[in-house]
Amino acid sequence: MSPPLLLLQDITLTLGGAPLLDKAGFGVAAGERICLVGRNGSGKSTLLRIAAGELQADDGTRFLQPGTTVRYLPQEPDLSGFATALDYVRAGMGPDDPAHRAAMLLGELGLTGAETPASLSGGEARRCALARALAPEPDLLLLDEPTNHLDMPTIEWLERELLSLSSAMVIISHDRRLLETLSRTVVWLDRGTTRRLEQGFARFEAWREEVLEQEIRDAHKLDRQIAREEDWMRYGVTARRKRNVRRVGELAALRQARREAVRAPIGVKMQASEDTLSGKLVATAEQVCRSYGARRIVDRLDLRVLRGDRLGIVGANGAGKSTLLRLLTGQDQPDSGEIRIGTSLSTVTLDQQRRTLDPARTLADTLTGGGGDMVQVGSEKRHVIGYMKDFLFRPEQARTPVGMLSGGERGRLMLACALARPSNLLVLDEPTNDLDLETLDLLQDMLDDYSGTVLLVSHDRDFLDRVATSVLVAEGDGRWVEYAGGYSDMLAQRRGMAPPGRDGQPAKRPERSPEKGAAKGPARKLSYKDQLALDRLPGQIAALEADITRLRAVLSDAGLYARDPQAFTDATTKLDRAETELTAAEERWLELEMLREALGSS
Repeated sequence: MSPPLLLLQDITLTLGGAPLLDKAGFGVAAGERICLVGRNGSGKSTLLRIAAGELQADDGTRFLQPGTTVRYLPQEPDLSGFATALDYVRAGMGPDDPAHRAAMLLGELGLTGAETPASLSGGEARRCALARALAPEPDLLLLDEPTNHLDMPTIEWLERELLSLSSAMVIISHDRRLLETLSRTVVWLDRGTTRRLEQGFARFEAWREEVLEQEIRDAHKLDRQIAREEDWMRYGVTARRKRNVRRVGELAALRQARREAVRAPIGVKMQASEDTLSGKLVATAEQVCRSYGARRIVDRLDLRVLRGDRLGIVGANGAGKSTLLRLLTGQDQPDSGEIRIGTSLSTVTLDQQRRTLDPARTLADTLTGGGGDMVQVGSEKRHVIGYMKDFLFRPEQARTPVGMLSGGERGRLMLACALARPSNLLVLDEPTNDLDLETLDLLQDMLDDYSGTVLLVSHDRDFLDRVATSVLVAEGDGRWVEYAGGYSDMLAQRRGMAPPGRDGQPAKRPERSPEKGAAKGPARKLSYKDQLALDRLPGQIAALEADITRLRAVLSDAGLYARDPQAFTDATTKLDRAETELTAAEERWLELEMLREALGSS
């Protein structure tokens, strides 16, 4: 076996209380591809900084083969001191490195190289740092979340670029698909120590469960040993009792520590606080157009979002994903066409920029709003420590300032704040940024159980496959096409059809299963009765929506029942009837509208 390019042994580092790293380490041989995984806050980025020579450990050894070239991609690069982005990238290259690679890589990453550091966003600065790391084709690449702030086409380009390199790599990433494609070895950082799996990431999760189950079995054996010691102490030689008490105390303490260390609490589960059901129709778009100047963002879009849909929105940066979200939630209006927003919607939006987090406030104060120890979760109050545990925070982190949390922990905190508010429509804009794999699993489980509707913007291919029921893809020139299923389903469907033309035709929705009342025989238009119903239904729906709003206002009076029980009962009955009629009217309108479209295209 060839000697390692880099070797970390017995690395120990303490930040505050318990050691963050406790005799951790790994080695990297030439050409080896390692993924470094672990929960947010476990010390992955810290260990990678030590590997890069950016941080000094309290104890342990770092060995780097003489002459080895190393490039490190940090999560927050510093471009100060450079006139342009191109200067920054070229500064990381050696005299023998091909000069053209700097400009070529910046171009692939959507930059010209003429940008000044002060004008760059955080995502653009990371792209510059990625180009700087890749440009010299180093012996060893250390990459900390390389896909953050990259759009789908750029992630796929990066995957191909990394596969083409002969460099050894250590990668931290939440992108499962990237890790499965690139990794050949996994280093798992858990509770300060590292374990190594000589297989790719695809095998990791099954192996991790095997390790944790073995720990549980070992802890059970320890319990039995303690029981034997206690029995011997009680019935053994009296003169030895004092020593036995000490031994049992030590063993009991060890058992408790082992129980706490074995794994995350079993049964932890994120839950969204759900409001009453929305109407059957959440949003409809008919021939919607939206432009900024001469640039078309949305061109003649036809789309229906129904209650319970999980719509993934996919496209390159700048394609208009955020604009589309604002249109579908009523925050923006189209230049032409019509958008109809459904009834009884309670919307919660997860902001990917995390602007609402105050770095000076503690984690507990952020969750409670500074109002004691209780969190308002929907209609009930929960103790902040218990709610924190649902999102994989430790009790001792309650008084930690938000500014001291890792990027992934801040992402979890944003989820905890958002999911405490009642909703039946979740708008998630890049929710997977910085989240660790365990949190992504919990988020997926929560979305599986959520009865409302989800609008999801994401560049995480695996997450889209697991969550989305359909994906809406930007095809260029403002054209958006919806495909049934997740991201992989979309790719399969695209391979099986000719690419969309540029004739300005509106995007087509994937076919749904035949609806009640579908056309039979040679009919080419709606019957008179159906056309009359289709014309009248929008007015009926609007009247029912107004009745529902009025009745809810009546029932919002907290003293109504005590003052007039009969009025309360009448209003409740009328509200139930109106909501039922509204759902039926919306379903009938949808059925007739789809029938009209089917007849028009036949």
